[in-house]
Amino acid sequence: MGLVGLGLTARAVAPVLPGALRAPAYFTEPWVAAGVLVFLFLIVMYLVKLLRFPQAVKAEFTNPVTLGFCGTLPVAMSLVAGGIAPYLPAIGSVLWWASFVLLLAMQLWALARWLSGGIELAQVNAGWLIVMVGGIVLPGPGIALGHVEAARFIFGVSAAAAPLLMALLFVRAVTAPPLPEGLRPTWFILLVPPSLVYANGVALYEGALFLENLYFFGLALAAALLIYSRNLGRWPFGAPWWAFTFPLDALAYAAARYAQDHPSPLWRGLAATTLAVATLFVAAALWRTLRSAASRPA
Repeated sequence: MGLVGLGLTARAVAPVLPGALRAPAYFTEPWVAAGVLVFLFLIVMYLVKLLRFPQAVKAEFTNPVTLGFCGTLPVAMSLVAGGIAPYLPAIGSVLWWASFVLLLAMQLWALARWLSGGIELAQVNAGWLIVMVGGIVLPGPGIALGHVEAARFIFGVSAAAAPLLMALLFVRAVTAPPLPEGLRPTWFILLVPPSLVYANGVALYEGALFLENLYFFGLALAAALLIYSRNLGRWPFGAPWWAFTFPLDALAYAAARYAQDHPSPLWRGLAATTLAVATLFVAAALWRTLRSAASRPA
């Protein structure tokens, strides 16, 4: 999600920047290509896990701590669809519809699981936003592929769930014990709802300018999260570090959308700045992942 998301965001930011600052294809497309390759690799590895450890996979879909993160599969699939859409639109369309069906099925399952009760406040985490609010990601690729009505449907389901989950997560942050340091990057997932409800909402509903307030909130939240993570150098590195990446991509995408509608130097500069921050975090997460993998004994 972080890799493909950065490429798609750079594509969106390019038109609003002066020529000298525009991200060229040799910057945007390698990120998309890397994300597609990683997606294919992870799909194969997860199928192997499903065959070898089916009980572990089942537990991931029933445990409230991990259930939300299962939504990364259809959300990532939709981003891959958007990434390959200019080159292979038919395959991109098939992937997008697969992501739509899979995400909707997961949302229904998550709702049923949560309504069954027995979930403690300390188990609430930002990963829940991925499965229940992940549909706000799908309109970007969906509109490009011509699936506007379906994109509006899945966006509507997820946008309606967003304020409920955001409120619950802020209650958890205030009242429950702090997250372990290794999981603290996952709070950055909170950036996705305000960023993409705004950016994709105005694309789906002409004249919905009141959604611009969400972008302003996203900027304030991003500043607070960066202050919160000022000691991230002491946080242990692990998979949760990738939670920095796509949310910052989403904020940069929202910044590009706002600069498109408000083409002043200030907002264009902010679009360039948020893209630079997203690139920095994606590159850092990728570098640390590769270094960690290389340092493991064979």
